Amino acid sequence: MILAVLIGTTLCGGLVMIWYTYRVERDIFHIIEKNVAALQVAQSLETAIVNQKGFASYYYQDGNPDWLARLEDYRRIFDARLSEGRQSTLDQQQAETIDQIEILYEQYIALKDQVIGHYKAGDRNVGSELHQTVRAQFFTILALCEKYKEMHIQSVRSAQQLSSARAVQLRSIAGMAITINIILSVCLVITLVKQVLSPISKLLQATATGGAVETPDNVVAALRRSVEGLIQNVDQSQFELAKSREHLQQVEKMAMVGKLAAGMAHSIRNPFTSVKMRLFSLDRTLNLNADQKDDFDVISAEIRHIDTIVQNFLEFSRPPKLVMQSVIPSSVVDTALSLLTHRLKSYEVKVKVIRSQNLPHVSADPEQLKEVLVNIFINACEALGKGGTVTVREDVDQDPDLGKMARIRISDDGPGIPAAAIGKVMEPFFTTKAEGTGLGLSIAARIIDEHGGRIDVTSVDGQGTTFSIRLPVIGGAF
Repeated sequence: MILAVLIGTTLCGGLVMIWYTYRVERDIFHIIEKNVAALQVAQSLETAIVNQKGFASYYYQDGNPDWLARLEDYRRIFDARLSEGRQSTLDQQQAETIDQIEILYEQYIALKDQVIGHYKAGDRNVGSELHQTVRAQFFTILALCEKYKEMHIQSVRSAQQLSSARAVQLRSIAGMAITINIILSVCLVITLVKQVLSPISKLLQATATGGAVETPDNVVAALRRSVEGLIQNVDQSQFELAKSREHLQQVEKMAMVGKLAAGMAHSIRNPFTSVKMRLFSLDRTLNLNADQKDDFDVISAEIRHIDTIVQNFLEFSRPPKLVMQSVIPSSVVDTALSLLTHRLKSYEVKVKVIRSQNLPHVSADPEQLKEVLVNIFINACEALGKGGTVTVREDVDQDPDLGKMARIRISDDGPGIPAAAIGKVMEPFFTTKAEGTGLGLSIAARIIDEHGGRIDVTSVDGQGTTFSIRLPVIGGAF
């Protein structure tokens, strides 16, 4: 409430100042454009009547008609100034004065014309006597012009006094507003100290991890740092807890798969090897019709699928030891594509390799790296179904942690991976296929990780998927 009143007082003061600037501007305009202009007209009117004095006397002395011509010019000037004076009158008194000047001036002109007429006719004595009356009329008009000018001077003074009074009033209002703002500011400071800063200081003492601390100059900033430290500790604890939970889950899965794979290795795989050999022999000797041939092929395919599942379990539970050597990744890509030539043709998939030059040497196990590439190529073919394109792009990338990296990006234009599943495709036993084991990509990720590299997947649902493999270049570390 104090802050609202403080803001309101400041706002009202600002509005009053703005309003007063317009008032001052209007007063100045009134003084300059009206009063001063009218004063100038009054002054010029007085000057115009004064300039008419003496021309009749000059004509009386030498009879030169040029004096009468100049007199006529000054009469026209006076008439013009009289018209301007009538337009610039500010009140009724000034209007009456200008009307009185006009009446007396007309009488003055008539008498002066009579004096000039007597001078022209040679009646100098009559003209001289009438000339005295004209002079008295002149001084009467001059006094009225002076009075008219004084009226305008008084108008200017009145406008100045009004402006000064308003300035004093504004200073009083501004002083009152400043006093109120000071009082409210003191109240606000007391309120902040008692209701905000004091509780914050106590909260700072309570949140200090190292016990009691001295109150700093800026308790708000100190509390912010303390709270940020607590939040970071909580976030770190949550991260470590989640990491530990994930690690425990992986350990449990590994232990379960290890036990399962060890038990299955001798009990299942050896009999299936014998079955595959017998089926191969029967396929060469039996004369089967078309339906029987289809059934036989389905049985053979399913047995091979089961054997693949068992092989994946064995590889996941007991991964082979890497045989590292200097390898050109581009050669491994070519070898993998060569092995999959028939598979790619059966899926009617086109492969496009974008390579400006061979990738630099990396330290890798060529067989394991080939297995990773074959796995990704097969996944791409299965995602495409029939038709489509797989694009392989090779380039060199810089990793802020690992340095220079050889990068292989394998992209397909298939249906993509749903957003909800993109973060799980590398996890063991997660699969989007009806008959998949969910171990192929997790094995590929583990192989790349053991090579000290990284594998990432990006996908937009309905627009394809891209797998990016990056391996450290020999001698390319920072």
